[in-house]
Amino acid sequence: MNHTDPDRTEREPAEALAALAGGAQAAPDAYRTARGEWLRRERRRRLVLAVLITVVFAPATLIGLWALNEAPSHPGRASPASRPLRSTRGRSRA
Repeated sequence: MNHTDPDRTEREPAEALAALAGGAQAAPDAYRTARGEWLRRERRRRLVLAVLITVVFAPATLIGLWALNEAPSHPGRASPASRPLRSTRGRSRA
């Protein structure tokens, strides 16, 4: 049987991680570089959104205005060729 000390189970990985972290050196301008990249991505997202809004909503608005312009100007009539119904009041059907 292999008997392992519970403290050793925790101690060895902690030492290995500490040695690995101690060997890592951050670049002097790492924050500035990461922030610059983030700002570029944010500007690109905003530009793509603005273009998408322009491409979708501008034609939709123009089509809507065109459709309103093409609608008949007389309310209640389906088309210019349709005539109002004749009233049969006051006439005899004989």
